[in-house]
Amino acid sequence: MIEKDLNQSTIFPIGEKIDNDYFVGDAYLSMLTTQSNPIGNVTFAPNARNNWHTHEGGQILLVIGGEGYYQEEGKVAQRLKAGDVVEIAAGIKHWHGAASDSWFVHLAIVRDPSKGDTTWLEPVSESQYQEANQSK
Repeated sequence: MIEKDLNQSTIFPIGEKIDNDYFVGDAYLSMLTTQSNPIGNVTFAPNARNNWHTHEGGQILLVIGGEGYYQEEGKVAQRLKAGDVVEIAAGIKHWHGAASDSWFVHLAIVRDPSKGDTTWLEPVSESQYQEANQSK
């Protein structure tokens, strides 16, 4: 159901369901380009999020639909909506994902892929996620 609804309301296809241990809930990825600065369209179902992680080359998130969160370690989670832009410096531990009451879509842009890959860390705890949901 969510795939049909999102395909009718988003700019890019939601892509394939992500099937790994780095996401909680249903999330989808469609790589728009893998050239010089890879760009992925990432779609999160309500309550879905990724684990804490870092990018050696940094990352930019362009929010294009729904509502969700971005949180850096040691800081309060930010509520995000369509039109928001998040610039993530290299090596910053963070997570992002959907709000409990909304799907969430962003373009994820690798700032400098020559610096290395994503380092995946521990899952966001349920209490950390619930705290973000209360920061509306």
